[in-house]
Amino acid sequence: MKKNRLALNTWTGILDIVNCVLFLISWPVIFITAFSTSDGTAPYRIATFFYAIAWIGISLNIWALVQSKKHCISLVGSVLGIIGNVLFVLTATIAFLPAALVLIVAAVFIMLQKPANNTTAQNINVQVTENITEDPKKQDK
Repeated sequence: MKKNRLALNTWTGILDIVNCVLFLISWPVIFITAFSTSDGTAPYRIATFFYAIAWIGISLNIWALVQSKKHCISLVGSVLGIIGNVLFVLTATIAFLPAALVLIVAAVFIMLQKPANNTTAQNINVQVTENITEDPKKQDK
């Protein structure tokens, strides 16, 4: 049975929006922490938090991608969510703004949850292949 909407996609879209906001405030928070405390490890702990959130976003988007594929829902939002979170993980020093922009677009697409374009083609292929038997002489013509 195919679902039109997945709760997982909704929660993934919400996390993408939260990650977008967190990525935008990450560098100001790290700099404020670095200049306001005498503890030299505080900025690293804060940065670790932002990286952990990004890895959670990657994991959740991969899970949403797999579930969307099973339920024939468009994969664009999940793929963009993975890309946005990976951008932050790989190059947070220069890509926190592009990562945030990609996550905004990902959240929009993942919240739409429209059916994939090739779902009707897949259903037709299943119906055609059901009548094929191993013995060609016994096939219906």
